[in-house]
Amino acid sequence: MNKKDQELIFELSQPGRIGYSLPELDVPEADLSVLLPAGYLREEEPELPEVSELDIMRHYTALSNRNHGVDSGFYPLGSCTMKYNPKINEDVARFEGFAHVHPLQQEETVQGAMELLYDLQEHLKEITGMDEVTLQPAAGAQGEWTGLMMIRAYHEENGDFNRTKVIVPDSAHGTNPASATVAGFETVTVKSGEDGLVDLEDLRRVADETTAALMLTNPNTLGLFEENILEIAEIIHGVGGKVYYDGANLNAVMSKARPGDMGFDVVHLNLHKTFTGPHGGGGPGSGPVGVKKDLIPYLPKPVLVKEEGVYRFDYNRPQSIGRVKPFYGNFGINVRAYTYIRSMGPDGLKAVTEYAVLNANYMMRRLAPYFDLPFNRHCKHEFVLSGKRQKKLGVRTLDIAKRLLDFGFHPPTIYFPLNVEECIMIEPTETESKETLDAFIDVMIQIAKEAEANPEIVQEAPHTTVIGRLDETAAARKPVLRYERELQNA
Repeated sequence: MNKKDQELIFELSQPGRIGYSLPELDVPEADLSVLLPAGYLREEEPELPEVSELDIMRHYTALSNRNHGVDSGFYPLGSCTMKYNPKINEDVARFEGFAHVHPLQQEETVQGAMELLYDLQEHLKEITGMDEVTLQPAAGAQGEWTGLMMIRAYHEENGDFNRTKVIVPDSAHGTNPASATVAGFETVTVKSGEDGLVDLEDLRRVADETTAALMLTNPNTLGLFEENILEIAEIIHGVGGKVYYDGANLNAVMSKARPGDMGFDVVHLNLHKTFTGPHGGGGPGSGPVGVKKDLIPYLPKPVLVKEEGVYRFDYNRPQSIGRVKPFYGNFGINVRAYTYIRSMGPDGLKAVTEYAVLNANYMMRRLAPYFDLPFNRHCKHEFVLSGKRQKKLGVRTLDIAKRLLDFGFHPPTIYFPLNVEECIMIEPTETESKETLDAFIDVMIQIAKEAEANPEIVQEAPHTTVIGRLDETAAARKPVLRYERELQNA
């Protein structure tokens, strides 16, 4: 890396250099004092960097090369299914007939786009075992909230206003209790047993006539399949509650097992996880929700329906919880997911599950001799290790994550789930080759040996990155602006 790649864009600035070329103004200049209150107008021009077009292109290219992403390297972020997004998805989403439609067009002019959405709903119904699906929610967390609002509407429609509690496992995703709270419920925690599965006796203890729903993912957040899922559903249904499926881990069972067959009443899906929509960057996302028959009346409206070969949006849904997103979901993300499902086919989706589970178990068994393994049993798509052994040597899980950066790997999820001490949560996905898995495994083994022989190397990592170890908490809570630094140094 040369010196210019390490300089800030402000440090590259030279007076008089211009990185753009604009035509001369051929319309009257706007009077900003009419458009904005006086207190919001600048008295001086902003102090922007002055660089050439070439320098600014190289600057942002260099920044992008420092980023971690699935396209640039292994990204084993447990619980997030950061797998490769096939580029055919991008090509199809850019077809003129899809990319140039307007959300306010008349329905008769976008029948092809509506057909795609309807067909996607039908595929997701089959994959999940649900009776109806809405594509409206914009993300997984919004899908959670949407499902809970439908459950709430169902109970209230039946005059059951005392159902104020949602049960979540102690290993649940953080969005589960958050979504329940936003939907107006209280959360109750159910414990996990020593086997990492829901403790049935504790579930029976907390489930009662105040239970609105249980939120669960299967396999659970520890990567373990809830073998007693039918009994779990029976317990909740027995007290009049509904069972909600968090679809974050569907990549582990797709085309092998269906939430609807396990007793779930509602399911949300993360199209950016299992179905290869773009992941991260603040959106857009897509979090479709599927429901069983008795919850269909409460689906967000409009509901996309097909009548005599014609597709239309049905707004006549008096029991609906209402619209949860403008228009009807994030169309481009849905196109990508549809492309993935159609290009893979049933056999391909089944192979996704098989390879995801195979890769996770292979990595777990190879790493088990070097780290503590909290649950010594077959995992599904992801698994957890514990860094307790390394902690006794003065090396924390955070140190291990930082050391991985020296080898070009994005660290896995750490310190989650909270019920595993010094947790390291790894999800390889099905898209990685054995060579990539072995390279990551070898580095993890090397780090484990370094923790024993020379822990300072790990404790002080990273050593090769442009920026060394940061105080993440202080960086988030006390950001320092460039001008503040200049004042401090003046």
